[in-house]
Order: sequence, then structure tokens, then C-alpha cells
Amino acid sequence: MVGRGDLTNAEWGRLEPLLPPGGMRGGRWSEHRKVINGVLFRVRTGVPWRDLPERFGPWETVYKRHRRWSADGTWELLLTRVQAAENAAGRIDWDVSVDSTTTRAHQHSAGARVAAPPAVAPQKGPQRGANPGDPALKSLSVRLAEVVRQECLGRSRGGFTTKIHLSADGRCRPLSLILTPGQQGDSPQFESVLKKISVPCIGPGRPRTRPDSVSADKAYSSRNNRAYLRRRKIPHTIPEPKDQRANRRRRGSAGGRPTGFDKQRYKKRNVVERAINRLKNFRAVATRYDKRAYVYLGTVTLAALIIWLRS
Repeated sequence: MVGRGDLTNAEWGRLEPLLPPGGMRGGRWSEHRKVINGVLFRVRTGVPWRDLPERFGPWETVYKRHRRWSADGTWELLLTRVQAAENAAGRIDWDVSVDSTTTRAHQHSAGARVAAPPAVAPQKGPQRGANPGDPALKSLSVRLAEVVRQECLGRSRGGFTTKIHLSADGRCRPLSLILTPGQQGDSPQFESVLKKISVPCIGPGRPRTRPDSVSADKAYSSRNNRAYLRRRKIPHTIPEPKDQRANRRRRGSAGGRPTGFDKQRYKKRNVVERAINRLKNFRAVATRYDKRAYVYLGTVTLAALIIWLRS
């Protein structure tokens, strides 16, 4: 009996041939379908791992499988294989759109451990509280900031945030995903998001990495981004902000030619907004509960994989 939100028989039939065989150290995996449904239940509902229903088996097994497949890239490999099958059937619309969304990180996601500071010889004389210039405190604060950055946690007035940068095809399905701290801008990640698009070919041939066209909002309008798209000969539709347009006109011939803008093509940019809405229907994506960035990326990738399976 298939539970609510579990993989259907048709979805499992598409996913089962793509799963890795065997297990750890020559042993056997626990039943793939039951464990994946357990991970999917947690991603869909956002419940703590220990509160998984008993029908999925021991929660440790489900959690460790998700963590392991997030670390070794198995979730990402499954996503690319499903994309390859869709591309071979001609069901990918290569009019790609790029955007980002910020997710609030739960307080439990900020608990990654930090190495203990090195031992410092005690100072002579009376000690009255912590000294702000203490090397141990400084080194600890530096390590804390580094861990926060590595785990893609950005500070804001409301707490920690993480930003998901993504590209989506014309059918509202994520093609590539990147995580950064929440306060980082969109434009610097534009090139990285497009470079991560890689849909393998079934049979001989290189993976497809070049969209037919790219659309993005004016936050991505920059000379570097437009030059990158021109080098790759990718048609693009990115509106030019008023200040950039005024600056170009003020410089005269040195400001370059006006940027092209296709209003009809730009109307399709909402597909990436709809893809974000689909991702955030999964509660563990809309709110980050995972401490480690690679585990959260695995959570988002699994949500994207389910979107592709159910599209």
C-alpha cells in the first residue's frame, strides 16, 4: 500500500534502475524504496528525524542513507540521469530562466561543531572576565565565522538564512542548484549556476550544457554576465536598470550599444518563480533544518528529483 506522498509504482519504476547497487563494505542496502520514502516523508513534512513513522524502519538508517547520498553525490547523479532520460525523449524546454530564493534557517541548523581553540597560558594577576583582545577568543570567533560561511549560513536581523540559486527549464523544473549564505548577491552566482547545467546524453555524445536562451531579472544585469553569454553565443533577455541605462547614455559612444530586450520571451521568466514555488512546497526546503550545507543541498536536490519524476 502506497502512503500519502510516497513514490508511486510508476515513479519507482523510473527510479529503481538508476539506483546504486550493493551496499557499504560489500554488504546489502536496506530496502531502497522504503528508505527513500522515509527521506521523502521528512523532506516533505520537515519533521525531526527521530519522529519518522515506524513504517520506514529505524530512523538512523534513513538519516544515514540521506547523509551518505548527499555527501557522495548520489542524489545529484539520480537527478542528472532523470534529466538525461527526459532530454532523450525531447521533453526539456531549453528556454532557461535563472533566479534565487532565500530560506530561513531554523535555530537547530546552526549547531555545527567548531574545533576547540588552542590552549593559551594563563595570565598572571587577577582575572576580571573575558578580555576582548584574548588570542583564544579572537581565533574562536574567526573559526565560528568560517564555519558559518562554509555551511552557507548568512546573518540577518531575523537570524540565519540560506540562499538557493537555481536555473529552471521552460516546464518549471530545476536544472541546476547552488547554495550560498543568504546575504550574498544574485549576479555574482549567475555564471556558476549556468556552468552547473550539464544534462548527459544517453549514448555517445557530450552532455548538453548550452541553453537555447536565458532569461533573468534586472538583478543579473551586468557587463560580466552579458559578456559571458555572448562568449557562449547564448541569446538572452535581461532588462537593463534605469541607472545603468542612464550611465550608458551619459558616456556616449564609450558606453556601448543598447542591450537587446525581447518582451515576449521575458514573459516566460515566471517559470523559475513557479519552480521555486514547487521546491518550497517541501517544508524541509522552505525552512532549513540541516546543520551541514551538503546535507541541505541533498534535501533540495531530492525535492528537485521528485519534481522531475512527477512532471
